[in-house]
Amino acid sequence: MITLREVTLRRSVKVVLDGATVTLQPGEKIGLVGRNGAGKSSLFALLTNRLHADAGDVDMPPRWRMAEVAQNMPETGDGATDFVLQGDTRLMEAQAQLAQAEAADDGHAIADAHHAISDAGGFDARARAQAMLLGLGFKSEQLDAPVNSFSGGWRMRLQLARALMCPADLMLLDEPTNHLDLDALVWLEAWLQRYEGTLIIISHDREFLDAITRVTLHLEDTKLTRYTGNYTAFEEMRAERMSLQQASYEKQKERIAHLQKFIDRFKAKASKAKQAQSRVKALARMEKLAPVLTAADFSFEFREPLSLPNPMLAMQDVAVGYGEKVIVRGINRSVLAGQRIGILGANGQGKSTLVKTVARTQPALAGTITEGKGLAIGYFAQQEMDVLRPNDSPLNHMIRLAREVSPQAREQELRNFLGQFRFEGDMVNQAVGTLSGGEKARLVLAMLVWQRPNLLLLDEPTNHLDLDTREALSMALNEFEGTVMLVSHDRALLREVCDEFWLVADGEVRPFDGDLDDYQRWLLETAKVQAKAMRDAASKPSSDAGPSRKEDRKAAALARQQKAEQVKPLRRELNKIDNRLGVLFSERDKIEVLFAENTLPPAELAEKGKRLKLVTDEIEQLEGRWLELSTQIDTMSAESSPG
Repeated sequence: MITLREVTLRRSVKVVLDGATVTLQPGEKIGLVGRNGAGKSSLFALLTNRLHADAGDVDMPPRWRMAEVAQNMPETGDGATDFVLQGDTRLMEAQAQLAQAEAADDGHAIADAHHAISDAGGFDARARAQAMLLGLGFKSEQLDAPVNSFSGGWRMRLQLARALMCPADLMLLDEPTNHLDLDALVWLEAWLQRYEGTLIIISHDREFLDAITRVTLHLEDTKLTRYTGNYTAFEEMRAERMSLQQASYEKQKERIAHLQKFIDRFKAKASKAKQAQSRVKALARMEKLAPVLTAADFSFEFREPLSLPNPMLAMQDVAVGYGEKVIVRGINRSVLAGQRIGILGANGQGKSTLVKTVARTQPALAGTITEGKGLAIGYFAQQEMDVLRPNDSPLNHMIRLAREVSPQAREQELRNFLGQFRFEGDMVNQAVGTLSGGEKARLVLAMLVWQRPNLLLLDEPTNHLDLDTREALSMALNEFEGTVMLVSHDRALLREVCDEFWLVADGEVRPFDGDLDDYQRWLLETAKVQAKAMRDAASKPSSDAGPSRKEDRKAAALARQQKAEQVKPLRRELNKIDNRLGVLFSERDKIEVLFAENTLPPAELAEKGKRLKLVTDEIEQLEGRWLELSTQIDTMSAESSPG
């Protein structure tokens, strides 16, 4: 178990933990929550020995293996699968042990090393690593692509896969969903539910925490409080505890009344559509948790738009993409005043490209986008630095923005406005490049609010936002009088805000008639259909679409016959390799059983170790030749097929 007793931890002059005491049992799945800057990442650093307690005791099992996602961006030419495999520290140690034994020609050590590799699951490790990459959204042709050929977000997925590959007793995950789309998030959720070790997750995604965790650690005001239950249970217990503190609760009455009015108004607006019913349930949760939501020290609202054109815009036969590459085509959709549209679709299908095109940051490749008179777009880019300048301060950004949209604003007015978004004192002059991810996101939100948009285009706005800020964003979006188009992997935000969904898939945009639960079911069904189609295509003989003229048919038939004759010796060699591999696999299995039983005398065990090395080497050589022959036969067969 992990035990903290009266622990005090400081980061520079700031006290992160003061007299913290908590016990975590083996196998528990724990959500670590608290607002940005509370010290959650510092607690992780304490558990990994990167930081040491200033007072108190931290006890952890000394033999535990630990895994966490490295935050550095990897720069290596290693293939993606090989990079992920390196995360399996147990397998890497066994392979190093084998190399050392082979260099020393020590048969007994070779046998021990093979036994260790077998125990580490070495014989199916590559397949497991590749299944993990596919689950996280990589395509099959990317499995062996060099790591340094991927963009930053995809490299962070590789770091996540590498951490998951480690046979860890304790896994620490700090915001693992930030670079994932909804499909990959659902896969990760299922994987972590099966994980048997102790898991501590920092996340601002409530549905993700609810699905995985059964214990919640709340870090607030340097104190750690343990709650039994997932995030929703924690919220309810905390709300109950706060409601008992009558003095502070009385001070919240005005904000609670405002929240209740907001809930009643939007419940009444919701239709009977499935998406709207999801929103009603989300608002009911807010009603139940009023003490927690109104106690948050951060809230904001979008200012009333100057106009509400209807329609906001209309797309006719629009195609979007990059350069000459079209990703989505034939878009015929209108965006109306007051709509709340959630945009769904797998990574790479074109969600962000569609939003960027509507936001005017890149041109449509075909068709026309007709904008309503007075359309004012507020765009939140997935990468905040797309709209921020790293060397400028928050105040610089606001001064420049004020010149564009409201020249009369004074500097003090801008400082006061930034203060509403927690930019106070010297923070208004701090370089944006030195701000945290959450602070950058709040600055982008502040800039959006100042512009008084009537159409909000939000591409993953919750990345780096803590739960309090997410709740504030949800309430602000619900009260916003304009139109919202939202791309997000935060299912709670989608449920709370959106009344309808568009699906971007297979090169088109179409309405999705269902809620998020239907979408997750649709994803599973689509995956099954695609897998079946691939199996059918692999087994289906080629159709005869040969030339119509008699001479051409004869020539084609002769060419196919010649190719078939050339293929015959290759097939014979392939069959021989298949037979030999069957013998070698059987021998390898028998030797491994002997190692497992460990009943042979040392000398004989050493001989078996040497024999296993020879068998393994021959298998590797034959498998390489088998793959080479199979590829050659497939190519020749395809060339000789009619049509």
